[in-house]
Amino acid sequence: MGNTFTQMYIQVVFAVRNRNALIQQSWEERLFQYITAIVQANGQKMLAINGMPDHIHFFIGMKPTCCLSDLVREIKKSSTALIKDKKIVSYPFNWQEGFGAFSYSHSQLDNVIAYIMNQKQHHKKKTFKEEYIGFLEKFNVEFKDEYLFEWIGTEG
Repeated sequence: MGNTFTQMYIQVVFAVRNRNALIQQSWEERLFQYITAIVQANGQKMLAINGMPDHIHFFIGMKPTCCLSDLVREIKKSSTALIKDKKIVSYPFNWQEGFGAFSYSHSQLDNVIAYIMNQKQHHKKKTFKEEYIGFLEKFNVEFKDEYLFEWIGTEG
């Protein structure tokens, strides 16, 4: 796309279906590498990826030719197939419908990358529900509780 100059940075967040804590530390790095490969194969740049047993965050440099919904759909579909086909787990694994996506300026790159890479420390103080609703509020995203992720346990 000649004469097109952009700088778009997007953090994507999505959860395991029913917010079950199914992503195990023993294979999360393999999952993150696989998702990174999908992002790169689609011509985007992975800046950071990390998560918790019930959700993941990734941060990309996105080109204007990318359709974010299509990319996330491909990531969810392909990573679920990897987990099932390679029998990485013995239990049913699926991602929850939907995702959150939040844009940042170039000056915020280091802070967002540090935030994502410190997920495990961060979630010692804040639940995923608190974090996610905080993102929606910070970015002035209108939402209805009934359309948020299906929360389980005491977070609901």
